[in-house]
Amino acid sequence: MTTVGIVSPGHMGAGLGSALRAGGARVVATVDGRSPRTARLAEGLELLPDLTEVVRAADVVLSVTPPGQAQPAASAIAAAARAAGTTPVVADLNAIAPETMAEVARILGGLPVVDGSISGPPPRGPRLSGPRLSGPRLSGPRLYLSGPSAEVVAALPWAGQVEPIVLGPSVGTASALKMCTAGVYKGLNALLTQAMRTAARHGVLDQVLADLARNDLDGSAGVARAATKAHRFVDEMKEISATQAGAGLTPTLFAALAEVYAEIARTDLATGDPETTGSLPPAEVVARLSRP
Repeated sequence: MTTVGIVSPGHMGAGLGSALRAGGARVVATVDGRSPRTARLAEGLELLPDLTEVVRAADVVLSVTPPGQAQPAASAIAAAARAAGTTPVVADLNAIAPETMAEVARILGGLPVVDGSISGPPPRGPRLSGPRLSGPRLSGPRLYLSGPSAEVVAALPWAGQVEPIVLGPSVGTASALKMCTAGVYKGLNALLTQAMRTAARHGVLDQVLADLARNDLDGSAGVARAATKAHRFVDEMKEISATQAGAGLTPTLFAALAEVYAEIARTDLATGDPETTGSLPPAEVVARLSRP
């Protein structure tokens, strides 16, 4: 039986762990030093006392952290591997620039490294597609992978809840893809947030959302969910900015969006959990975005 270690079992990490357990893998994690919310999300995983024990047990370690914690997590995993005397495959699945991914690989030293990126929501199990019920459709994410050991992670038992896609042998490719897609998804979310706030100020919120809905751009529920993660998105926007600079493009667009998310992170709406915001009406979303 393959053993997979999750670092750390937050919303996405716990979801990936649940999919792997459904596929028959042993999934281990630790909530040592973590918040009560993380401990709640990790229920159902096999919890070990600390990271060293997780790495000691694991054949594969999945690092799923906020972007700003990718390098500290890599340092902790490398230290745990030295203490445990093991060499697991380590997949960094974080939203970071290719240049940051190269530094993560350097930090991990001689451990086999996989560059990974996640696109989509945490796994929730297969669901049926369309009115014709033509077959199962993923309700979870795509997992893009690159690097010499990418096939190892792709071959994990994902139970049909994750779609692994191997992009090639180069570390940095999967991260580059994430920086491009996240720039669109989270960039649009930031634009919608600012449009809603401006519309409310001028008394045209309902009309603006109705017009956007004609083009499937009314994502006010997504605005509320994203606000609870805004503190993470600040670093992600900076990583996207660095990626665009590395491609010879101006970094200023996403540097500005980092400022937008930093401002959102200081509002009342940012204090909730992602799973608690889905039912908020747009007017309440905007009102809470206006309260510090």
